[in-house]
Amino acid sequence: MQKEGELMHQLMTELYPICRSITGDGVRETLKIIQEIVPLTIHEVPTGTKVFDWEIPKEWNIKDAYILDEEGNKVVDFKKNNLHVVSYSIPVDKVISLKELQDHLYSLEEQPDAIPYITSYYKERWGFCIAHNERKQLKEGKYRVFIDSELKEGSLTYGELIIRGESEEEIFLSTYICHPSMANNELSGPVLTTYLAKWILSSPRKYTYRIIFIPETIGSITYLSRNLDKMKANIIAGYNISCVGDEREYSFLSSRKGKTLADKVALNILTFNKIDYKSYSFLKRGSDERQYCSPGIDLPVASIMRSKFGRYPEYHTSLDNLDLVTADGLQGSFNIYIECIELIEKNEIYKVNCFGEPQLGRRGLYPTLSTKETGRMVRDMMNFIAYADGETDLVEISNLINVPVKTLYPIIDKLYNAELISKVNKNEKKLI
Repeated sequence: MQKEGELMHQLMTELYPICRSITGDGVRETLKIIQEIVPLTIHEVPTGTKVFDWEIPKEWNIKDAYILDEEGNKVVDFKKNNLHVVSYSIPVDKVISLKELQDHLYSLEEQPDAIPYITSYYKERWGFCIAHNERKQLKEGKYRVFIDSELKEGSLTYGELIIRGESEEEIFLSTYICHPSMANNELSGPVLTTYLAKWILSSPRKYTYRIIFIPETIGSITYLSRNLDKMKANIIAGYNISCVGDEREYSFLSSRKGKTLADKVALNILTFNKIDYKSYSFLKRGSDERQYCSPGIDLPVASIMRSKFGRYPEYHTSLDNLDLVTADGLQGSFNIYIECIELIEKNEIYKVNCFGEPQLGRRGLYPTLSTKETGRMVRDMMNFIAYADGETDLVEISNLINVPVKTLYPIIDKLYNAELISKVNKNEKKLI
């Protein structure tokens, strides 16, 4: 049986050639492929719709683009790499001089073999992106520039999956689908979220899951404008999933205040897995956490990544390709997110049901043979009981007694089955 990492990388390979932007057929094609794996509902929001302080832009689609030299050679070809065209470029078909062409070219001197990723969503222009070494080889003369694109009254498209649980309280997962052929910055988030959704669907859950695939920024603003009241009422923790596919150091980006359940769970799981990670404050934000954590919205959303957006050399270039992202890198991120979700699902406030130290022996909870291992198990159990005070939740207890939650899960089951502890309602602090 294939591991999730291999399946995710296969899905990424299928999605990689598609030219996506914040609107258009590339987004629809991507969502329809994901829809074959998990049952997304696909929504269309018409051009011109007001969404908070923003407005849905015109829809953009592109069929072809190239630059021809005087000999008819394609010195730039959109069909070879869709990063070659500035996203949202207006159509153009004319012959211009090299001097005029240079005003519409974008390259990176510091990364001369990389094609940069450039966008112009909200100002009409046209342009091409090219490796700087290739740009330097352009000769004086005339060039035909051709972009077969369309800006029209259309819609913004996003995918949504609501997985009902026992509770109306929700765990929120968001990822974006608006970049063309880049692997870590774009497709690692959607493919990982797809397989997380598939895993969540595989068995009953306590919480309801709200999972969305949106274009970055305008998509999150649009979704919030349509769902904010319900989200604020129900979401207890959430993650913005992006840049999760390479094998480099993990990154953690906190929510605005850094004290939400999502923050605490992520830090607990990263720490007890003994994973090297770099922690970033909300001041280093850059993706849809900007919207989810903004004042007045204040959703409990954080991010766990591998190489953080903007912090790895291949970011927003053609070097962010299928060689950068690996099945092992995706699998590692997948496993971390599963552990976070499991902890949120199992996180409770517990209260011990007796005064003083409980008699474990008569309940079969005290080992009859003393070894180092049994001594550790008893110590962990007694330390858990010491903090099961009706006020402290599982994440905090794990941190206080320095024991991974995975070690505490079977201990809790034994104590609960022996009726030595009770779950306490987090809101009302009453026994349930």
